[in-house]
Amino acid sequence: MPNYVERRISSLTKETYALVLAGGRGSRLYELTDRRAKPATFFGGKFRIIDFPLSNCINSGIRRVGIATQYKSHSLIRHVNRGWGHFKKELGESIEILPASQQTGDGWYLGTANAVFQNIDIIRHELPKYVMILSGDHVYRMDYGPLLAQHVASEADMTVCCIETSVEEAAGQFGVMTVDEDSRVCRFDEKPANPSEVPGKPGVTLASMGNYVFNTEFLFEQLEKDAAQEGSSGDFGNDIIPKIIESHRVFAFPFKDPDSEKQPYWRDVGTLDSFWEANMELVAPEPQLNMYDESWPIWTYQEQTAPAKFVFDQDERRGIAIDSTVSGGVVVSGSTVKRSLLFSKVRVNSYCDIDESVILPGVIINRNCSIKKAIIDRGSVIPEGMEIGINHDNDRANGFRVTDKGVVLVTIGMLDKLKSKNS
Repeated sequence: MPNYVERRISSLTKETYALVLAGGRGSRLYELTDRRAKPATFFGGKFRIIDFPLSNCINSGIRRVGIATQYKSHSLIRHVNRGWGHFKKELGESIEILPASQQTGDGWYLGTANAVFQNIDIIRHELPKYVMILSGDHVYRMDYGPLLAQHVASEADMTVCCIETSVEEAAGQFGVMTVDEDSRVCRFDEKPANPSEVPGKPGVTLASMGNYVFNTEFLFEQLEKDAAQEGSSGDFGNDIIPKIIESHRVFAFPFKDPDSEKQPYWRDVGTLDSFWEANMELVAPEPQLNMYDESWPIWTYQEQTAPAKFVFDQDERRGIAIDSTVSGGVVVSGSTVKRSLLFSKVRVNSYCDIDESVILPGVIINRNCSIKKAIIDRGSVIPEGMEIGINHDNDRANGFRVTDKGVVLVTIGMLDKLKSKNS
């Protein structure tokens, strides 16, 4: 028999509706999100970013989920329909796409709060006691049950998930909170240039993860007030949270490992450098994000493909992958792959050297290529003999994007322009 706490959390998750905000463009990823919304971006060898919050919901026992989409949502909708479309409404479970459809006016989603406001009628129809608002942009594993339990135990109107991060990383990027000894939020600053420090922890600030829990009727009341406020940007961080912290019970929930009290894995892969770094972390012998933990699986959709294959065993032509993650359908033919992630159906032809690179699905790398510290976008065909990441001046001359940390992004559009230039 499960104990009382487990039964209580199970009851809370059944009374919760989760809304994943997945309409973000991800402009700091530049051309990598030219054809897809940030939550639809590939990650970790076989997943997409949206799979992480969705898996967290399902593994936590939250089975009623809406996904608010807007920017270039086709690939996201297709992925969700293929990988997450098997839930049965008649059993009280569903994962539904909620595209921006001007349900409450003539405009598209203005901000995070407005995206929820425009779906009030859909949420109300579900009759939840609690509404959980989740960012669709982050990579992490989290049990939402304890979050809901604290929300109820503290008699909160709203609870904000938070992490401790460096002041430098949070500056201009995250909402920052100041809390009292009971974790009640006394101040909230949206993306401040100089975040406040946690008392006793120099250089550390308390940042919002963009995940919130509300009592349903309280949420609706605040959304309606905000929608009627002239000049509001329709955003939780900018508009709603600062206005309610003095008059209502708003609490912070620290995202920590319950056993060690340490900060669990959480990444905002919002820049090309952070995207590359987070993927590179996964090829370590014991990465902090354990994708092999069967007790908390990350669900996704992936094509049925043949097993990965490595061919040729000659001194000058040997197909090998070292300290790398290789997905199904990959063929490494007489080439060396080191410290890299190869997504499904990648083909690496002979005499190539691939190092510290993220190769997205369907890429073909022709013979005699050298690629280092690069992100190669889906479906790209790398011409024979090309060097990428070896000489950054040449990379820029070829029209590739080079980040401040030396990561090179290559997309189909860049390769097409280079081909036209050289023809």
